[in-house]
Amino acid sequence: MQYLKWNDGNAYDGSQINPSWAFREFKIKDSTIVSWVGPMDIQSDNLIDYEDVGLDIKGDRMLHFIVEHFDEQPGNLRLIYHRQRLLVMIARDILREYSVDTTQDGDDIFIDHKKLSVSIASASISSMKIHFALNVTTDGTPDDVETSALEDNMDLNDLSKLQDKIANEYIHFIEDIERDITKTKVF
Repeated sequence: MQYLKWNDGNAYDGSQINPSWAFREFKIKDSTIVSWVGPMDIQSDNLIDYEDVGLDIKGDRMLHFIVEHFDEQPGNLRLIYHRQRLLVMIARDILREYSVDTTQDGDDIFIDHKKLSVSIASASISSMKIHFALNVTTDGTPDDVETSALEDNMDLNDLSKLQDKIANEYIHFIEDIERDITKTKVF
């Protein structure tokens, strides 16, 4: 699995959740985790969560992660939702290292009952995808949702290190599971 730190400032509009985005954008022929800091404004034609139809999903500055796995075809929605929860738990553990106290409800992370993250998982015939993002600021977030932000809870000079730690720890977990599978006797 490869990690790519994309140029900050690029917007997440929901199209990046489409299959093989990292290959089409960066020519990477592998499972990937791509991360960057930028705005988010998901267009209605790119919504894949039925519960989000008609809602504003946006923010002026977010820390994004796009994960794509090609290890099972067709993609397994149950497996990618498990991996999504793993990514959320890894992010929470690493945020604790920066003294950011959070709670979790499903795939959402909160600070003082205010939403810090957004996330979705998806599967296609060729791959499985996750979009996970943390609010860097509450600017531009929907008025009807109480949100929290990293800027109010940690030194943003550490944002790049946080980004790398989350991505690399996720890769470590996935690769560690793969190693365990290869050494296990099956019947």
